[in-house]
Amino acid sequence: MACDQRVSPWDGMTRHGSWPRLAASHAPVSDLDSSVRGPKTSVLPKVAALESNATKRRSALVTLTPAMALVLGVLGAQSAAGQPREPAYIAYDTQPVTGTNAGANGISNLGWASGTSTVGSGDTHAALWSPGNVIDLGTLGGASSGVEWPVKNNHGLIVGISESDMTDPLGEGGFSCGAFLDMHGHTCLPFLWQNGALSALPLLGGNNGFATGINNAGRAVGWAETAFHDPTCIAPQVLQFEAIEWGPAAGEKRVLPPLPGDSTSAATAINDAGEVVGISGDCGVAVGRFSARHAVLWLNGHPVRLPTLGGQGWNTPMAINAVGTVVGFSDTPGDVVNGKLAPNFQAFIWNHLTGIRQLPRFSDDVLSEATGINDFGQVVGTSFPAAGGSRMLLWQNGTVYDVNELLPADSPLMILASGDINDHGEITGFACVVSGNACGNEVHAFVAIPAPSSGQDAQRRTAERHVLVPQQLQERLRQLHRSALMPAVQPPP
Repeated sequence: MACDQRVSPWDGMTRHGSWPRLAASHAPVSDLDSSVRGPKTSVLPKVAALESNATKRRSALVTLTPAMALVLGVLGAQSAAGQPREPAYIAYDTQPVTGTNAGANGISNLGWASGTSTVGSGDTHAALWSPGNVIDLGTLGGASSGVEWPVKNNHGLIVGISESDMTDPLGEGGFSCGAFLDMHGHTCLPFLWQNGALSALPLLGGNNGFATGINNAGRAVGWAETAFHDPTCIAPQVLQFEAIEWGPAAGEKRVLPPLPGDSTSAATAINDAGEVVGISGDCGVAVGRFSARHAVLWLNGHPVRLPTLGGQGWNTPMAINAVGTVVGFSDTPGDVVNGKLAPNFQAFIWNHLTGIRQLPRFSDDVLSEATGINDFGQVVGTSFPAAGGSRMLLWQNGTVYDVNELLPADSPLMILASGDINDHGEITGFACVVSGNACGNEVHAFVAIPAPSSGQDAQRRTAERHVLVPQQLQERLRQLHRSALMPAVQPPP
């Protein structure tokens, strides 16, 4: 299905400048009046049946036609004439809640984007955007909260992390959450937002946890500390953590163990078939690095080692779509220099038909990551050029695109980094507002929807769009985006 043929809930909005926006609200907007009992909709048929037998589904995929296999391999849909359709986008500024900066990490098929936004107090809160609305999701007693991973639930359920009002008794510096938000010495709790209210998800005996994704059956994933003092931890981290799956019933949880020989695990995404991806490795500092020695796929709770691009760290799946295609980022050989990890990760795509492949990048890029994939095989991500800064990428029809080159030349936004892509082809992430030929000093969340295009239009956009991104704004982006976890990019030797 071609991108511009899908019906988008963002169609009909103002095409330039900020889209119409209502006052920030805490009113529930979920379409659920009771607990989730199972998938309501799905792009693929019979998801409920697939969920009970992922192995049978994977065997059936072997009989897919070559055309469908191309979709799984990001070789995507083509036009009626047999030629790849040239993508084009129109971007909307979703605006912060009440503060100045915001960014979106996930977008569902409802057109709802989720992420973080500064609020009037100057703190950062989890936020939800729908056409014409922005909602402050609040916190679990502390000052900060956020949705830091792509969330694709189509029933209005959101998961994320929140600072609590309890001091961390072990002084672990915010656990994994401290890399994304200021925990102010408090513990960090995984949350579920449903029907306008936040609730804490259960832990595994420790003090902290992190929620990353939730599928349409109401099963959420993430990781949580246990009570075990793990000797592979690096101060201030003390406790072991393990991947966890919550739900669908309230209070239900199960551990997703690490690979044999590893001490920790963390789940990053789940699809509607119940397949979960994540990482396995050492405790370390509870963020990336050697805690991501291995990429993992859990099938019915059992860990299966996924291939990587050959590095010893930063091997991180970010998303998995309905047919089991996984994207993320992985180090390549040579990432350990003089005994120290020197990240050199690149965006990858994996499925059981083709194995793992590095996604193409631009010639001046040093690092890259894929952050989202939809059920049509379109992938989004971010790359980091040797000269500094970042660019958002779209992989479609076997080609990599700089998303800024897919916008009109007079677009009011400059896209800075990726969040996610839904099945309408809508994308979200981090952007700046353009004034003249330069970005302003604020980072805003955006939603961009597909628009009709031709090759001639693309050449005009590429030739005309030149926007300066000030260093101050690049630093602000690093504070909001997961690129804050990464060292400064160094030019290749």
